[in-house]
Amino acid sequence: QVHLVESGGRLVQAGDSLKLSCTASGAMLTWYDMGWFRQAPGKEREFIGGINRHGGKTVYPDFVKGRFTISRDSAKNTVYLQMTSLKPEDSAVYYCAADFSTSTSSWAPVTTILGEYDYWGQGTQVTVSS
Repeated sequence: QVHLVESGGRLVQAGDSLKLSCTASGAMLTWYDMGWFRQAPGKEREFIGGINRHGGKTVYPDFVKGRFTISRDSAKNTVYLQMTSLKPEDSAVYYCAADFSTSTSSWAPVTTILGEYDYWGQGTQVTVSS
């Protein structure tokens, strides 16, 4: 069982930067590809980026490329989402998720499909004011 806890969400102004953290207990995240998702009121949960278990491959949708960066620190059992140039439309609850992996390649692909992730955090609220 993997317990994930996101932190770092808060109220910020448009143009600000914010770094979210996702820390795990119950398992080593080195065995998991990690994804970040967000859900705004009245909208579906959407994929905003992922990183494979090795840290050698990241995937982002076009609408966040150049602004969002995912990284991981195995020693801290933590994954990060660095966000820059935040916009009001980025306001949402942000979730991290874990997908167990036994891949051996540093360039192994990362899934963008919500249903393929095994564990989810409780979410952290990010609000960007205009």
